[in-house]
Amino acid sequence: MGDRFRLAVGVMGNATSLLLFTAPVLTFSRVIKKKSTEEFSCIPYIVSLLNCLIYTWYGLPIVSYKWENFPLVTINSLGILLEISFIVIYFWFATAKAKMKVVAVVIPVLLLFCATVGISAFVFHDHHDRKVFVGSVGLVACVAMYGSPLVVMKQVIGTKSVEFMPFYLSFFSFMATSLWMAYGLLGHDLLLASPNIVATPLGILQLVLYCKYRKSGVTEELNKWDIEQNAEKSKKLQLVTNKS
Repeated sequence: MGDRFRLAVGVMGNATSLLLFTAPVLTFSRVIKKKSTEEFSCIPYIVSLLNCLIYTWYGLPIVSYKWENFPLVTINSLGILLEISFIVIYFWFATAKAKMKVVAVVIPVLLLFCATVGISAFVFHDHHDRKVFVGSVGLVACVAMYGSPLVVMKQVIGTKSVEFMPFYLSFFSFMATSLWMAYGLLGHDLLLASPNIVATPLGILQLVLYCKYRKSGVTEELNKWDIEQNAEKSKKLQLVTNKS
């Protein structure tokens, strides 16, 4: 019964993680439409890629015992494909300076993952030690993933606008961390639960900030719309006057 309940929580964790990984689709639709990355940051997506790589490796039988963490492999494999797609789109439409920043972050991330795979596969010789090592790296990667929006949160506080902090990304981040925390605790896997115990309050903080500054963003958008409408009316009036 306990294993079935844990599996059910894992399935729900997969579902919310899928929503979390696909939440940026709206953001990147905007990027493609405007052909500009505007003030969006690529850091959260690069860190998410590292997190997906680490936990896919963690769930494979070479690290975990057989397929005890199979739900981790399925969702994080899909996450790898999605995050790579987002990074490629961001890189394509980014400025030259932003592209250099992306490269400067992606290369260390890939080197860290390769080092983790190499050390865990050839230095440690049993599942327990491998899980401890990979889980420790995953702890840092997971906290970094869910903490990376802090960069955007600083911008939200400074501008008093949530335009560049998508609500669904924050909401599904909170839901996913809560469920994976429960999944780890139910399986007595503190290496899996610990990063989510840290990340869940960060998700709550993002939602609190969104609620606080959401109205400010709406007001600014309405004011901007009014200004554009008035400008359009002025142009039409000027055109009529010139014709007269």
